[in-house]
Amino acid sequence: MGILGFSKLLADVAPHAIKEMELKHYFGRKVAIDASMCLYQFLIAVRNDSGQLATADGETTSHLLGTFYRTIRLLENGIKPVYVFDGKPPDLKAGELTKRAAKREEAQKALDKATEAGDASDMDKFSRRLVKVTKHHAEECKQLLTLMGVPYIDAPCEAEAQCAAMVKAGKVFATATEDMDALTFGSNVLLRHLTFSEARKMPIQEIHLDKVLEGFNFTQKEFIDLCILLGCDYTDSIRGIGPKRAFELMKKHKSIDDILKNIDKEKYVPPADWNIDVVRNLFIEPVIADPETIDLKWGEPDEEGMVKYLCGEKQFNEERVRNGVKKLMKARSGTTQGRLDGFFKVLSSTPAKRKPEDSKKNTPNKRGKVGAGKGRGRPK
Repeated sequence: MGILGFSKLLADVAPHAIKEMELKHYFGRKVAIDASMCLYQFLIAVRNDSGQLATADGETTSHLLGTFYRTIRLLENGIKPVYVFDGKPPDLKAGELTKRAAKREEAQKALDKATEAGDASDMDKFSRRLVKVTKHHAEECKQLLTLMGVPYIDAPCEAEAQCAAMVKAGKVFATATEDMDALTFGSNVLLRHLTFSEARKMPIQEIHLDKVLEGFNFTQKEFIDLCILLGCDYTDSIRGIGPKRAFELMKKHKSIDDILKNIDKEKYVPPADWNIDVVRNLFIEPVIADPETIDLKWGEPDEEGMVKYLCGEKQFNEERVRNGVKKLMKARSGTTQGRLDGFFKVLSSTPAKRKPEDSKKNTPNKRGKVGAGKGRGRPK
């Protein structure tokens, strides 16, 4: 879900925080990609007349096709992606997950009615609402990424939190996701639309957290309170308070605690047992793997392994897969030149950690486990 209504609020209050860029602008950049968001996009968008792409046995392959070609496109543009997969969701997300399950149940009933009526338009619409990224989808994509020589990370909890931690530590340049809560977790730079297809014809939105805070005139803690007030995945918001009103209240009172002291709670009803401190802490100190223990390596692609997996098991067209592999190989050989700023030390904007982007120092990981695609590393 992300943060409800924040995109429009940001465009209204701090438009200077958003830059529209072309894909080629990110040549030489390492980018942490919210894998679940990507897979959801592919399952929704990569379809044919009968629905999601699938094998003759009915096994869905839309997520694999999307991952294969979109990753190649990123690499062709000199971008070094690292995919970050969700781990166990925090307990406070249970309510949001229950709501999503209820919506899918409603969509299934509507789909059954549309199927009975033979309404193709509604059948397509409601079938898209049933899309859910499963562990099986994720494991298949991890296998493909390993064969492609592209690293991935298994986050212990929320992928956006792990991505944000990697940006703050200087391991990668930005978080790529459509969910604005990457900013709430503290990602210095957010890229939206990075994994969209070229057919969407949408420029990449580059959003800088420092410009957001400057435009809103908030500290990070105040910004987190605004995001909670707008509506996030971990708690309900105050009934009757929309984005504009939430922003005005935060400007005046600077915290949810003071807002609650100054509003009519009979008119604006807060959630029962609203433990704001616990929700805040999920954003301030999320469960993550220590970025300093993560060694990102982009390895040699395994052409025959990809052909065997995609063409043998998943029934892809071999000629198309081999053509894709040729592009992948060419992209690897053509991106050895780094960005100009790669010749200098790139420091994190987090005052407490000023670590270079290519730091190799490892420290003990106390907060989670990390998985990565296998393969020989390339010079940075």
